[in-house]
Amino acid sequence: MGDPLDPQTEMGTVANEPQFKRILGSIERAQQVGARLVTGGRRATGPGLDKGYFIEPTVFADVSNGSELAQEEIFGPVLAVIPFDTEEEAIAMANDSRYGLAAGIWSRDINRVMRVSRAMQAGSVWVNTYRALAAQAPFGGFKESGIGRERGEVGLHEYLTTRNVMIDFSNAERDPFAIKN
Repeated sequence: MGDPLDPQTEMGTVANEPQFKRILGSIERAQQVGARLVTGGRRATGPGLDKGYFIEPTVFADVSNGSELAQEEIFGPVLAVIPFDTEEEAIAMANDSRYGLAAGIWSRDINRVMRVSRAMQAGSVWVNTYRALAAQAPFGGFKESGIGRERGEVGLHEYLTTRNVMIDFSNAERDPFAIKN
């Protein structure tokens, strides 16, 4: 954690004070409704962390899938751990949100990875990694996490307007309502 311009930094500061306060508010509300704070949950302190809006990496257990932590896009270093018994239950819980920006799957079973990734309602699905981005890969969410895509060839289409112009140079008289091949 530290200066986002330092190549050794894996996690930088939150973007601004309103977002910083929003994240800390989510952490506080989670505790009030019974989620168990496992680690973190406070402003981070230490060398180089006095300038900026640093929040300790935060992990919660005993989180309800209907809670704010599970249902809202926190956009901060907060992880809600929700246990499940079956693959189907995990998929149902993951898709039980009005958002669908990204999902992460950890597994050694490639068949399971393929099944689950196809079932996830998320614009990006990372397998055995997280937040891996490539300039040539499209990025964007499903549901209320946005429409359209950024980056890659697919992202370029957001800036284009396709038009079809057909010109008949024959000067021949013809029925304007007849379809011509």
